Amino acid sequence: MNSIGGYFELELSKGKEFHSNAIRLNTGRNALQIILIVKKFKSVYLPYYTCDVILEPFKKTNIPYKFYNIDKNFEPIFDYSTIKEDEGFLYTNYFGLKDNFISSLIENCKNLIIDNSQSFFSLPPKGIPTFYSCRKFFGVPDGAYLYLDEAPILDLPLDHSETRFAHLLKRIEYGPEAGYSDFKANDSSLSGQPIKKMSELTKALLSNIDYEFVRNKRKENFLFFQEELSEYNEFEINICKESIPMIYPFLTHKIGLREWLIKNKVFVAIYWPNVIKLISSDTIEYMYATNFIHLPIDQRYTKEQIKNIIALLMENQ
Repeated sequence: MNSIGGYFELELSKGKEFHSNAIRLNTGRNALQIILIVKKFKSVYLPYYTCDVILEPFKKTNIPYKFYNIDKNFEPIFDYSTIKEDEGFLYTNYFGLKDNFISSLIENCKNLIIDNSQSFFSLPPKGIPTFYSCRKFFGVPDGAYLYLDEAPILDLPLDHSETRFAHLLKRIEYGPEAGYSDFKANDSSLSGQPIKKMSELTKALLSNIDYEFVRNKRKENFLFFQEELSEYNEFEINICKESIPMIYPFLTHKIGLREWLIKNKVFVAIYWPNVIKLISSDTIEYMYATNFIHLPIDQRYTKEQIKNIIALLMENQ
């Protein structure tokens, strides 16, 4: 019997998670590690254009990896017929824009793994190992989802998240600048974590979200950016009706634009600075890592706030 009486806990509604049928884990990289273990790949192809944390499960499992290049549309420059039976091929659903391409990729590429860390609302393709990260879309300190048909019954310890909330709480009380160092510390604390089940606290928070509102607001903000900025954007955007992006990718060679936005308290993330250390400066990946401005479209922002961001951009065109 659960305890009754005493002081109140954090008051949260008892809703339903979006990925309620998935395996709940503590981090996306650990979800990938389970895929590697279950599939028993001898090596895996990875894109150069990805976050360096994706390498952690390969180091833990001692599974080799090889990099491949992408073209201007985020699509692999690769001969899929060369993939061996014991080799995997990981593809990232970049910024939630590549759902249509993934549908065709499934037909041509065997041993596929889908990284939907940037595409929380994309449904997992049937029979394809797929994983998601929650922190890129919601105010939670950790958490990931995994779809894997052959997954064994996992007797995993439960994660605990109560010590990872400083950046989330400080942002509410004092603003994003005050909690930034705590945000970075939380990021670092997730490195090297053993595979665990998602914490009850994170699960409760993810059961408290109005997912339909989030979907609609993100799509609305994305489309408004596209309507206003497409003629200035050096990246040609093609998105299917069902896709719910993570950010609006604005490609520009304008020097100092990112710094200008940050100076005006529009904090734009960089994806991914590690790429420029891996690859030569004449590649698409290097240019994308250097010149994309990732504009926020998430559920926190109104149309008026999006207009303000556009106005700042126009001041520097």
